[in-house]
Amino acid sequence: MGVSGELITRIVQIVLIDLVLSADNAVVIGMAAHPLPPSQRRMAILFGGGVAIGLRVLLTGIAALLLGLPALKAIGGVLLLWIAYRLLERDDEAQNSTKTASTLRAAIATILVADVVMSLDNVLGVAAASSGDIPLLIFGLLVSMAIVMLGGGLFADLIDRLWWLAYLGAAVIAWTGAEMIQEDALVLGLAGLESVPVSVEIGMNVLVTVLVVGLAHFVHRRQPVLRRSEQ
Repeated sequence: MGVSGELITRIVQIVLIDLVLSADNAVVIGMAAHPLPPSQRRMAILFGGGVAIGLRVLLTGIAALLLGLPALKAIGGVLLLWIAYRLLERDDEAQNSTKTASTLRAAIATILVADVVMSLDNVLGVAAASSGDIPLLIFGLLVSMAIVMLGGGLFADLIDRLWWLAYLGAAVIAWTGAEMIQEDALVLGLAGLESVPVSVEIGMNVLVTVLVVGLAHFVHRRQPVLRRSEQ
């Protein structure tokens, strides 16, 4: 295979990696931005996505080291479970109250934290596919951010028309968090395993996802009822 053939192959690999591994990032950005008015929604996605590009560049240089740190994935997974829980609360509040400027700051903060947590595997995959080629690496980072920002905006708009997508989005985030916890080196070491069996991993993902989304639904739907009964 010639130089041009190898280049095309690497570009295709990078784009496919980005499509597969950036989808969950797009979901969390859409969930975080959805409660905002359209003008603030675009601002949150553009600003949060822009800063996230810089963070991804930084992460790329130390991705292999980061992924090897014990407990890092577990901590990131727990953060994602909390984000999934809180995003459903925020979506519920957006349907019953006026949106404020502080919500914009909260949305941007959520986007940044979630993108960093969920980008480790994506960054490492792009770094591997680029084989140290800096232009290809930059191309991969830009493609991934384009997918995330465009996909996030589309998902946020869809939630306006299809309310149940908020629950689907929270489920995707919770599933990713549960998966990261089970892949953590420290967790595997404590369990005496090299890897979690696929059937067990899927079962735990389903259980954790149902618990997080179910708890969020119960708490966030019950709170307004309790507040009304106290008035």
